[in-house]
This record gives sequence, C-alpha cells and structure tokens, in this order.
Amino acid sequence: MINIEAQHISGIPLLHIVRNELASEKTPLVIFIHGFMSAKENNLHYAYLLAEKGMRVVLPEAAYHGERNTGYSNHELSMKFWQIIINEIHELKIVKDHYEQLGLVDKNRIGVAGTSMGGITTFGALTQYDWIKAAVSLMGNPKYSTYLEAQIKELRNKGIEIPLTDQELKEQMDILQKYDLSMQKDVLNGRPLLIWHGMKDNVVPFVQTYDFYKEIMPMYEHTPEKLCFIADKKADHKVSREGIHATVDWFTKNL
Repeated sequence: MINIEAQHISGIPLLHIVRNELASEKTPLVIFIHGFMSAKENNLHYAYLLAEKGMRVVLPEAAYHGERNTGYSNHELSMKFWQIIINEIHELKIVKDHYEQLGLVDKNRIGVAGTSMGGITTFGALTQYDWIKAAVSLMGNPKYSTYLEAQIKELRNKGIEIPLTDQELKEQMDILQKYDLSMQKDVLNGRPLLIWHGMKDNVVPFVQTYDFYKEIMPMYEHTPEKLCFIADKKADHKVSREGIHATVDWFTKNL
C-alpha cells in the first residue's frame, strides 16, 4: 500500500509519499517540484509510480502557490517568478535535512525533479547541492540569465509594464547568475541528468534547453548513459506519458 501524508516542515506544506512497509526505513528520496500556477497535488501520479519502485517522494508547495496562496493575481505572481524559484532552491535543503535527520533517507541516493518552473528550479539546485545524485528536468530551462532576458523582451513587446527599474533588473540578473547552470557546467560533475522537453513548447523555449544539452554532451563522453535528452516532436507545454515513465525509470536506474 502507498501512504500519502500531508505534512508541514518549517512552514513548508508538502505531501510525503512512501510504501507502507518502507515508511520507517532508510530509502532513496526524490523531491519533486511543481510548476508555475500549479500545486503539489498535481504531481501525485509521479509520486505514486516512484513510490511503487521503493522511493520516498516529497512534493513541496512552492511559495505563493496552493496552500501558500496569498491572493496575488497572475500578473503579480509572474513578477515574483524568479523569487519563487530561488526560495524553492533554498527550501529543498530544509526538506532534505528534515528526512535525513529522521534517519529516513539514504544520503547517497537523493534525486530532484520538476515540471516547468520545477524543472527550472531543478537545474538551479544542481549548482548549489552536490548531495543531488540524479536529476530530471521536465520542460525546464537551465539558462537563467538568457531566459530572464527573453521574458523581459516579451513583456515589453506586449506593452506590459515591469514594476522594476533598469538597476533593479540588473541586480536580479546578477543574483540569477549564481544559480545559472549554463554558466557553471562543471558542477554537474557527471551526475545523471535526464531532460525532457516538447519541441512545440511555447512557454519555456525548447531551443535554449537543447542548446545547453549539446554544450554539456562532451562532459559525458565517457559516461553517455548518464545524460539523456528526450525531445518530443508532438508535445507542447505538457509532459507526455512517455516523459512520466522515463522519469520513473531514470530514478529507478540511478538511485
């Protein structure tokens, strides 16, 4: 039987999913991060499939989403997009430390994954934590600075006012560089990385993510099995069933 338990850790609402007979055992851990304007419950299908394979899965709620909703409009929330991501990166460690301190996690088998904003967060987390042993980004983008520039350009082209001065935007760009995986590829250090992206994605650019994949391919020359890019020709900004099962298989193989 698969247990699903709602918990709160340091003010972070989350769902904790694990097979009943493994609830008190030390297991691999996968932290799965939801997308923008989504919520933790929307990824329960991933959690169920991963838990079936013997993994402990945690679905945290990102700031201003789901239970943490504070009533911001979509536009107001979009202005906090990168703030949410950086906060989520910091909260990953809080969540990981909690279960590790309880003796429920094999520290050598910890994975992080996410969809869309969660995939972007996953890329950024790899720059900060060497305890992430395997990762999956679904519809994410590792090029933080490039993506922010594209977002600003798009908003301005649409005539949408950005409530930040040029100096404040520059400061935001400087902060993001710390988490920009494309600027510090060496931190990957050969860790298993699966990237899934729909080629028709009109939300998170496919090209930027695929370019990054091509840039890091030489780093996996001697361990090609640890790097995989699935380009779905038919998909837009929605993960296919193939992508879901590829995620489960990736962690089963690498954790």
